[in-house]
Amino acid sequence: MLSYRTAGYNGYGVRYSPFFDNKLAVATAANYGLVGNGKLFILSIDGQGQIHNEIGWETQDGLFDVAWSEVHENQLATALGDGLVKIFDLKVPQFPVMNYKEHQREVFSVNWNLVDKSSFVTSSWDGSIKVWQPTRQQSMLTLNPKVDQSTKVNQQAPPTSHNQKANFNTTQCVYNANFSPHSPLTIISCNGLSHVQIWDIRAPQPLQLDYIAHGGLEALSCDWNKYKPNVVASAGTDKAIRVWDLRMIAKLDNPVPGQPLPAYHLRGPTPLNELLGHEFAVRKVVWSPHLGQELLLTSYDMTSRVWVDQLEDRARFLNNGGSGCKGVMRQHREFIVGCDYSLWGEPGWCATTGWDEMVYVWDTKRVPPR
Repeated sequence: MLSYRTAGYNGYGVRYSPFFDNKLAVATAANYGLVGNGKLFILSIDGQGQIHNEIGWETQDGLFDVAWSEVHENQLATALGDGLVKIFDLKVPQFPVMNYKEHQREVFSVNWNLVDKSSFVTSSWDGSIKVWQPTRQQSMLTLNPKVDQSTKVNQQAPPTSHNQKANFNTTQCVYNANFSPHSPLTIISCNGLSHVQIWDIRAPQPLQLDYIAHGGLEALSCDWNKYKPNVVASAGTDKAIRVWDLRMIAKLDNPVPGQPLPAYHLRGPTPLNELLGHEFAVRKVVWSPHLGQELLLTSYDMTSRVWVDQLEDRARFLNNGGSGCKGVMRQHREFIVGCDYSLWGEPGWCATTGWDEMVYVWDTKRVPPR
């Protein structure tokens, strides 16, 4: 297991380069992202297994996510706490090469399109999802996941004081948005009202599917299965990871804004599979690019776990004594927020980062069982 300390900065996002097997980008924020600046670290792994900081940029606000360009080996897009989206270039060490200012609040996720590779998507606490092209100054499209407010059940995050209650309303926060690895025009997103939503950005009415994923509790992360176009996973504050087959979820037929959703959409559908075992909220879910049944999870319980979705083995629910959990990584000493699989070399290598200022590179095949 390799490690690197982002001294003075707490980790939020980590991504492997799609071009180089020894390069990582880490998005960090000072003071746990509550106040202060951020820093983007570009880390290199040498032949002796040592991790070095190749280059870095400090920002005026915290960085919450990062994504490598799929067309330019030296460029990355970042999500900032002041609503900015910035693109950095490894050959321009002084400043970002692009700045986008359209989001009105914290930007929580950024994801590059893996199919057409010319666009990326961001999601924000302001309740919007935006699609961008690096060569354009303005976003190409804005999606607004407006949902019925009657579904507000336990979405209010605990404030630090009674005077700050309004500032911590996360009901409209879109925590995650990802392009499909199977379609250049399809996006999945999840938000603080427990909704998972599927979008087709070419359609006159982009919202194609909308359902409650975690019983009214916040949905913090979602991802596409890399081998099954209709299978997705979501994770939330209910401590569960749920696997969904989108073909088994009823579509909204011409929803009318302002009118209550049907009872089916208030309760939420039944997941295809449910993985239980984390002790606190699950912060990030990522499907393996190598194995169609493996998922990597990070959690506020300070563990990163490797799960196996055994749907093909006719396992409906994997909650019997932790069945389905392949291994538990316990090196982190604070909340683990970001994770990513390496596309290179022997399948199973991944990286995690968290609030303990640490980045770990490890092998999911060799992680100890629970």
